[in-house]
Amino acid sequence: MAEIIEVNDLVKVFRNGVRAVDGVSFTVSKGEIFGFLGPNGAGKSTTLRMLSTLLRPTSGTAIIDGLDVVRDAREVRKRIGLVAEKMILYDYLTPYENLRLFGKLYSIEEKELDKRINELLKTVEMDKWKNERVKNFSTGMRQRINLVRGLINYPKVLFLDEPTLGLDPHSSVEIRQLIAKLNKEMNITVILTTHYMEEVDALADRIAIMNNGKIAALDTSENLKRRISEETILEAKVTDSAGALKAVRALEYVRDVSSSDGVLRITGQGRDFVDAVINSIKSTGAKIISIKEVEPSLEDVFIKLTYGGE
Repeated sequence: MAEIIEVNDLVKVFRNGVRAVDGVSFTVSKGEIFGFLGPNGAGKSTTLRMLSTLLRPTSGTAIIDGLDVVRDAREVRKRIGLVAEKMILYDYLTPYENLRLFGKLYSIEEKELDKRINELLKTVEMDKWKNERVKNFSTGMRQRINLVRGLINYPKVLFLDEPTLGLDPHSSVEIRQLIAKLNKEMNITVILTTHYMEEVDALADRIAIMNNGKIAALDTSENLKRRISEETILEAKVTDSAGALKAVRALEYVRDVSSSDGVLRITGQGRDFVDAVINSIKSTGAKIISIKEVEPSLEDVFIKLTYGGE
């Protein structure tokens, strides 16, 4: 599949000396949903801002649809859409008026602009509210209009920075479904930054995990999970979780252990790991109600790569 984004050794150093992005390189294929995960300050949003021409790189190159984001910034902007963390809408205007205003900034011809607004509002199921003031909308409804704002120029690449931040669970699911629908039906390449594991796991074809300005890992969700497949994760429901937690934590086989509602989640490795955990719990006098091996989650991978020192 052809590549629409090519990033090579991208660096951003701010005036205070902070190296926010440190030699990042990756490619994105046309029609792909590409996710960025990382703790606060990892460099996700800074990378996105450089790719969307809002921030000039210190060094390195970024090419979008064959155009350099620095040298050809004006042309790049015609080919991209950006939905930033902060919603950019005018409360006392209607969805139609908001979108007409932003469409005019792209110098879209009047008849074509009207057609696009109606088509996009129908796509996000907001057409029947197109003449209501935005101030009366729920946060989820506003975010739907905000997404359309980023699509009004029919971009080849859509940048989404925390698109479900602050939304309730139901609205978050709706926005994720909408992103997947837009990607499929309009063949838009999507670059997504988020803190939500379930969001990037559900949407992204590939995921880049960033830490300290670098890409710590880049692969599909399944392949990332396989990176820690040499470890075993157990969930044990016990009668005395406090005592069992202390005993299990002392085992040399155990890398990590946590407790929630009487259930121990234990990560470790070694041929004798499972037997050692069971014997250790029993030695405290606690009873094992149930114990099972679980598949590693994307969160397990994230914690290992960003906090585990790999």
